[in-house]
Amino acid sequence: MIGSLRGRLIERSTKGDVLVEVGGVGYRVTVAPSTFAKLGGLDAETFVYTYTHVREDAIILFGFATREERICFEVLLSAHGVGPALALAILSSHSPDSLRIAVATDDVDDLTTVPGVGKKTAARLIIELKSKLAGADFGDYDAALAAAGDATEKMTAATETSDARNDVRAALVELGYATEEIRNTLRKLPSEGDSGALLRLALSILAGG
Repeated sequence: MIGSLRGRLIERSTKGDVLVEVGGVGYRVTVAPSTFAKLGGLDAETFVYTYTHVREDAIILFGFATREERICFEVLLSAHGVGPALALAILSSHSPDSLRIAVATDDVDDLTTVPGVGKKTAARLIIELKSKLAGADFGDYDAALAAAGDATEKMTAATETSDARNDVRAALVELGYATEEIRNTLRKLPSEGDSGALLRLALSILAGG
């Protein structure tokens, strides 16, 4: 199984595939939009972590900018009804950290921002992924969390932040903003703040302030 590639980026396609030449051999790799933007320009040296997906009719390489993204992809594939396309869609809108927070805090609304994921699917994914993500080998990330302070306090803070963001998301939906506008705005909000303050800031961002 191919775990990573380091070589020259010789082709990009509009379908999200890249061609990486390693030792004279070109490997076609399917990547998420977030990874696509990090690989550099054509003819530049690039590096991707890879996951080898084997089907009856094809062997497909999926590429990721970080080890954590690959781990999340593998965990997502282990969930019922999640194939590579949906797993990539989730990772395109959620970093490994934000995905773990959404799952840990039962943030169904956050997962429904992913195209193709409704509330029932999001709720089922949270149930399936909670123990799997908690037990995944994220290496230094988990060590950093442990060293940063008490885990219970962190979870409480994450839950409060999640509740405030849910309030902001609901308010923006009621005001008629599009899903993509809401998603991009929420990403720009600070990690702390009450619902009122975050909503005022969100409206300022949407207004171009």
